[in-house]
Amino acid sequence: MNIEWANMQEGGWSLYLARTEKGLCYIGSDPEFKDFERSLKKYIPAAVLVENKAALRPYMMELQEFLLGKRQIFSMDLDVKGTPFQEEVWEALTQIPYGKTVSYSDIAEKINRPQAVRAAGKAIGANPLLIAVPCHRVIGKNGAITGYRGGIEMKHHLLELEKQG
Repeated sequence: MNIEWANMQEGGWSLYLARTEKGLCYIGSDPEFKDFERSLKKYIPAAVLVENKAALRPYMMELQEFLLGKRQIFSMDLDVKGTPFQEEVWEALTQIPYGKTVSYSDIAEKINRPQAVRAAGKAIGANPLLIAVPCHRVIGKNGAITGYRGGIEMKHHLLELEKQG
């Protein structure tokens, strides 16, 4: 399966993006291409990566607008691949409004599985679409900024950006 990809730089961040014919399937802050390739293949093992910056340009533009504080909602098509449970959790993440935060237990309750806080946390950590599926809006119940695949610094930055918006 051919997966088109590109790397974009914005505000000191380097992001890898990938898309299928259905939409964006991956956004990550992987340090190097080999890390990006390894991460992407967790979601799409049969992926054959083909660099295509032109095909990813519309997605990069929306992400750039978001990172510059000029966009709050994405219109791009997404192609999210995970287990049914993960996809349910990721769908709940997309319903968190811009500038708001929720706890891991809030997400578990949102999917009607209040006892599954730890499993929901694991699914949030496995989110393949940083920023577009806003896992950065999930914080600890006590308000603590908790882990983020893009790094705590990026999570802080995104939450501050949304506070200003």
